[in-house]
Amino acid sequence: MENLIEISGLIRKCTNCELSLTRTNAVPGEGSFQSKIMLIGEAPGHHEDKSGTPFVGAAGKLLSKLLDSIDLSRSDVFITNIVKCRPPNNRDPLPNEINHCSPYLTKQIELIKPTLIITLGRHSLSYFVPNIPIGKAHGTLITKKGYTIYPTYHPAAALRQTRFYEILQKEFQQIPNLIKTLEKQSDKLGTTDN
Repeated sequence: MENLIEISGLIRKCTNCELSLTRTNAVPGEGSFQSKIMLIGEAPGHHEDKSGTPFVGAAGKLLSKLLDSIDLSRSDVFITNIVKCRPPNNRDPLPNEINHCSPYLTKQIELIKPTLIITLGRHSLSYFVPNIPIGKAHGTLITKKGYTIYPTYHPAAALRQTRFYEILQKEFQQIPNLIKTLEKQSDKLGTTDN
């Protein structure tokens, strides 16, 4: 797996787990390969399975609106999921399904080298940090394996409950400042190495 286009092709043809038997389309992810921001959800839903594109249903429309509120478009970021195929009836992905998809996500992160990984929801957070509940972690920065993770509630939760929407909105407003701060820290580290 040398580049993101090759990874997308492998994901679309993947038969590593049983989700390949029930999917319509695998959903590798989309957006800028040079993005500073990577948004990672749990798994494709019904609309994503039909289109092969991540976050295109109601939650996706809300995500686009949140990005727009901080002057970003979907093409400015990279959006993907932990699991690349829709679990039947939108059930949670099983551990073995996550394990089979894990190398794809690991390679995507490695190649994109995002300044900030935004986990959308508890499943995405627990992939990176298994022992911290989303209610405690959301809106904080967590450093894991050399990456900075910013957990947020899933847009679908915000559609169900107004309080999550308000929290999500506030947390997205912090993203531009977080990127600036992280880039300054990175620049300082770069100058001390010379």
